[in-house]
Amino acid sequence: MSKLDAFDIEILKRLQVNNRITSEVLADEIGLSPTACQRRIKRLRASGAISADVSVVSPDVVGGRVTLIVEVVLERGRVDIVDAFKREMRTVPEVQQCYYVTGDCDFILVVTAEDIAAYEQLTRRIFFDNPHIHRFNTIVSMETVKAGLEVPL
Repeated sequence: MSKLDAFDIEILKRLQVNNRITSEVLADEIGLSPTACQRRIKRLRASGAISADVSVVSPDVVGGRVTLIVEVVLERGRVDIVDAFKREMRTVPEVQQCYYVTGDCDFILVVTAEDIAAYEQLTRRIFFDNPHIHRFNTIVSMETVKAGLEVPL
């Protein structure tokens, strides 16, 4: 994608907060026509600058969930093992975020589960059954103080 200009950045800022904002309201706020805003949004989506349009669901409203942060250490640092683990994590719905990191562990996962019993079953499936997992450490979140995916622009 070509470099983002000031209008693109303003559009992205607003869409990160509310992706249901109308082109008319957006146009009024940033000083473009609604048609120009629609064209820019279409281009931002096509280029991958906007990678998804989602609704954020409140766990408290839909039945509560427990959030866990998991540090994972692989047995060996072989590329094929790392790549296989990345592929598997992309397929596990309970894994909300997966980061390949440096330091004392290889991956940091943000996991959600219905309760601790459901998390235990998940650990059996994705950690204990995987011969390449050396160890994992689970941190249970007591409270979500801040959660977001907005990119500061």
